[in-house]
Amino acid sequence: MFRRFALIWMAAIVCTAGCSKSHKISDLASAESWKSAYGPGLKLTTAHYEIFTTLDDPVILRQVPHFMESAYRGYNEQLPEPIETANKFTVYLFADREQWVDFTKAFTGEHAELFCKIQAGAYCHNGACVTYNIGRSRTFSALGHEGWHQFNSRHFEFRLPSWLDEGAAMLFESPHVENGQFRFEPGDNAYRLDALAQTLRKNRMIPLKELLATNPGEVLATDETEAVMAFYSQSYALVRFLRESNYGSKLSDYRNLLRDGLNGDWPIDEVSRRIARDRNLPRTILWNRIVGVGLFEKYIGEDFENIERQYIAYCRSLVTD
Repeated sequence: MFRRFALIWMAAIVCTAGCSKSHKISDLASAESWKSAYGPGLKLTTAHYEIFTTLDDPVILRQVPHFMESAYRGYNEQLPEPIETANKFTVYLFADREQWVDFTKAFTGEHAELFCKIQAGAYCHNGACVTYNIGRSRTFSALGHEGWHQFNSRHFEFRLPSWLDEGAAMLFESPHVENGQFRFEPGDNAYRLDALAQTLRKNRMIPLKELLATNPGEVLATDETEAVMAFYSQSYALVRFLRESNYGSKLSDYRNLLRDGLNGDWPIDEVSRRIARDRNLPRTILWNRIVGVGLFEKYIGEDFENIERQYIAYCRSLVTD
C-alpha cells in the first residue's frame, strides 16, 4: 500500500509540473511507475530521455526533465549545426548512494569496483548515465557533465581526445534556473575556477602540449590531488579559451574540430581512425597522445609557443576578473 501511495504521490508532483501551461518548468511527456529493485520508482519520459528514478525530492523531480532537455540543446549548440537523436537516452537517478552502489554492481559487472570508487558524482556506461542525489546543484552538475559524454559517445563517429571530451563536459557543470528556464554559464563554474587559481598560484600548470597528450587515467593513477585538479581545470579553461578568447576568433576552428569528429572526417592515420571509431577498443594512452596533439595542430595551430602564451594569459584573466 505504501509503495502504491508513494508512486501516486510522486507522479502527481511530476505531472503537476509537466502540465504547466507555460511549459517553462518541465519538458515532461509522461510519468509512470518503474518496477525497481531499489525502491519505489518512476520512469519520466521527455523528447530525448527516459529517466528512471527512485528519488522522492519534489523539486528535483519537477526540474530534471527540463534540465536534461536543456542540456541536450546545449550539447547541440557545440556543433556548427544541430543533430537529432533517433532513440532516447537512458538516465538512472537514485535516491541515495546505497541504491546507486547496488545498481552499479549489477549494471557494470567486472568494472563495478572501479565505478564504486566514485565518491560523489556520476558515470556513463553502456550508453546510460547513472547518478544519485548529492544535492540539487551537484546532482545537476554531474548530470550535465556525464550527459555530454553520453551525447557524443552515441552521435560522434570518432571518440574525442581526453582534453576535448572533458573540457567540453565541464561547460555543463554550472546550470542556473530563472523563471523555470535552465541555462549554462561556464564562467560561473567556481569549482574549476578555484582549482585553476590554485594551479596558477602554485606554479603547477601543465604545459600545453603535455595537457593535450594527457589521459585522465594517467593522472588519477598518481593519486595526486593537485595533478588531477590541474588537468581538469586546465582542460576546462582550454575549451573556454578556444570558444571565447579574442572575441571568439578560434570558435569556428573549435566547431570544425567537433564537426569532423562527429562525421568521421579527422585527418588521422588508419590505425588511429580504427581506434577512434571502435568504442570497444580502449582509448589507449598512446592514441590519446598522438591524436590529442595532432588534432590541435591541424585545427587550431602549430605555433604552440605563441598559443600557449595566449592561453596562459587567458587563464590568468579568468581568475582575476
